[in-house]
Amino acid sequence: MCTACRANRELSQNSYEGCSSFPRARIHADLTEISFGLSFFTVKAGIEVGQNGAGVFSSLEELAERLHAAGYIADSIATTTVYLAARLQKPLLLEGPAGSGKTQLAYAVADAAETVVERLQCYEGINEEKAIGKFDEPLQRLCVELKAKSASVDWESLQTELHSQQFFGAGPLLRALQCERPCVLLIDELDKVDHAFEALLLELLSVWQLSIPKLGTIKARSIPFVVLTSNEERRIGDPLRRRSFYLRVEHPTAEREAEIVALRTPDSSHEFHAGMAGLAKALRGWSMEKPPSVSEILDLAQALKVLGSEQITPEMRDILLPLLAKTEADRRKLLLRDGFASLIFDAQQYSAEALQGIAA
Repeated sequence: MCTACRANRELSQNSYEGCSSFPRARIHADLTEISFGLSFFTVKAGIEVGQNGAGVFSSLEELAERLHAAGYIADSIATTTVYLAARLQKPLLLEGPAGSGKTQLAYAVADAAETVVERLQCYEGINEEKAIGKFDEPLQRLCVELKAKSASVDWESLQTELHSQQFFGAGPLLRALQCERPCVLLIDELDKVDHAFEALLLELLSVWQLSIPKLGTIKARSIPFVVLTSNEERRIGDPLRRRSFYLRVEHPTAEREAEIVALRTPDSSHEFHAGMAGLAKALRGWSMEKPPSVSEILDLAQALKVLGSEQITPEMRDILLPLLAKTEADRRKLLLRDGFASLIFDAQQYSAEALQGIAA
């Protein structure tokens, strides 16, 4: 739940208890519609204020600097696409292999904008209740029992009260719309769900509202920056693609990965950073069942620092095997005679190329 806006049970028919530093929402008496409107995204310094009163990054250069400060190295195409998506209030669809940094980009944007992430982790069988929320039936029953003890009960008013937001537990999608300060809404691994669930997102991404049975239509208090990710297990449908800006996210080049490692291990040498990047490229070129993600290479770099080593040698195979091979098939592949030594040789060649690229 967004720390900037508390649980829905703090919402009554007459007021919305959100962050005191923001204006209260206008809420209709029947609680069927809530009207809002702030767009992503506000930062502390260097902001430019639009007609709707919301702040956005003042330039591409500022966005690039803030992403870098957040530990994410993005190329000019990615930075420009993020900037335009934020400006034009468009979802951003990130597609590419697992572990290439798609999810991390969403967190980096949130960090750069000094806001929070509402994350909907998709999985097979996910439903509307998990995504949007549901009524708290035990709390509703308790309310009915307490009201029934009264001498006179206005059952019509009670029914309206039971179907208000104070009895509704919000899911990630609704929480993102109700944040008083624009957040980042991360809908992760969308390729794991079917087209029916995709259709659920269309209203949200088109008009920034959700129509919820018995609760009514809830419009956004603020418009989140939406990031959709896909590992391409299934093709995302055209309706969502039409509404989104698209970025292909591949594993980084050796030069870029060396920069990423350098951010996490700034006290190490350029040779060490290039060595990690070269090893990553070698492993991914080996057609492994589970090629290493960027985060796994960072874990390996930090593990080597703990071990006091600046270089991987063939003799370190057994020690590092649990960090490099995440399936039995990959483990056996690396245990083949001269297999690991051959891998290290390839990594050294790529490391040399990375060093040349850094020097250039």
